[in-house]
Amino acid sequence: MSQEQISLEVEIAELSLRNPIILASGILGHSAEIFERIYEGGAAAVVGKSISLLPRDAYKPPAVVEVRGGFLNAIGLGNPGAEAFVQELKKLSAKKIPVIASMFGSDPEDFVKMTKILDSAGASAFELNLSCPHVKGVGTEVGQDPDLVTKIVSATRRNTSKPIFAKVSPSSEILLQTVKAAEDAGASGITATNTIRAMALDVESGMPYLSNRYGGLSGEALHPIAVRCVYEIAEHTKNPIIGCGGVVDWESAVEFILAGASAVQVGTVLASKSIGTIEEILNGIKGYMVRKGYRRISDFVGLAHSGK
Repeated sequence: MSQEQISLEVEIAELSLRNPIILASGILGHSAEIFERIYEGGAAAVVGKSISLLPRDAYKPPAVVEVRGGFLNAIGLGNPGAEAFVQELKKLSAKKIPVIASMFGSDPEDFVKMTKILDSAGASAFELNLSCPHVKGVGTEVGQDPDLVTKIVSATRRNTSKPIFAKVSPSSEILLQTVKAAEDAGASGITATNTIRAMALDVESGMPYLSNRYGGLSGEALHPIAVRCVYEIAEHTKNPIIGCGGVVDWESAVEFILAGASAVQVGTVLASKSIGTIEEILNGIKGYMVRKGYRRISDFVGLAHSGK
């Protein structure tokens, strides 16, 4: 089999993509120009930085620090608000670039308003951030409350017919309950996972590196945890899963797919490597498929479960 005989196209909850690689939320901000470069570099879709209804200030620096195996960040979900993001979204929509709008909040009514604003501006799908590990009131606590998850997802679903993905926490003690609550309320699929709550100390000063003290760990150190989450969720749902966390090469992307993900988000690696990394990952996946005799991504989604 040659590379010309295989297809990287995937369909996740009626969202048709040219390949399974999606830019993860947060790592590259909100700029339409940057998102366009990522799309031209090979990604099939982009997820915007998480948006709230009203503008929100970021935490004071230092807000990001490199650690062994990845990065710690405590940006604080700073963003310009839904109305401001509309201008970037319209530019991308005009160029037919699929954009998954990421939203967060604690009030279902805020999600109603954001969904209406961003849907009409051209969002291709929605990702509900229910799991930020370092912001009180709108982060992990939301995903730990199945009743609130139900209300938020239901409110979003009532105001859009487009795909909705619930982004869950790798540290949740009720991961599967959160997934079930989201899907029962109308979520089309799950993004697994968000960063995990972590900390780093400066041994000279004896103080935390981050102004917020705690942050979210992303990068290679997160990957085995995220793979476990995808695998566990795949055992309990038939809805599509998007794997997210520590993808740095084609092997780590394929791991997610074997665990049960239909698509894979790439983020932290782009902070330390070039956009060309996306094409390297895609070429690696193609080579893997040729070697294994797979014609489509769906041929090996969840294959790791077959040996049970």
